[in-house]
Amino acid sequence: MQNYLVISAVGHDKPGIVQALSKIVLDSGCSIEDSRMMVLGGEFSVIMMTSGNWNHVAKLENAVKAAASGLGLTITLTRTEPRNVKPAFLPYVVEVVALDHPGIVYYVADFFSKRHINIEDLSTDSYHAAHTGTAMFSMTLSIDVPSELSISELRLQFLGFCDEYNLDAVIEPLKK
Repeated sequence: MQNYLVISAVGHDKPGIVQALSKIVLDSGCSIEDSRMMVLGGEFSVIMMTSGNWNHVAKLENAVKAAASGLGLTITLTRTEPRNVKPAFLPYVVEVVALDHPGIVYYVADFFSKRHINIEDLSTDSYHAAHTGTAMFSMTLSIDVPSELSISELRLQFLGFCDEYNLDAVIEPLKK
């Protein structure tokens, strides 16, 4: 029987952190099932779901705890279960670009939450427009749309919402 462990870690960015963490997972006899790793400011952050039998996951927990201070990481370990398949949902992707201003993530998340649409994945970026230097914001979301919702009605509502908040956005089926 597979057991699952989510490892969350944050620490000052330096070369070798990904190599060290992945080696600990390998040496423990576990596998990385899913992960997100990135540098935010000067900090490295990772969240990964690993799997293995009970003994291997216990070994991994101990090894990660032991390596945390040497890697300069603050680590959280959480036992979890595999995700249930949701056949009654349709996967969509949403891309938003706008002049950067506070509240964009909240307003978009609120729009989908009020319609019982789960956000599966979300990433954001702030940057300056190439020719003008204007502060810009972009966001990409993967969402699960309940199959009973009308996609055309959702699109109309979302476009109206985007007009209200001056957001340029698209919503389309997720292509894997």
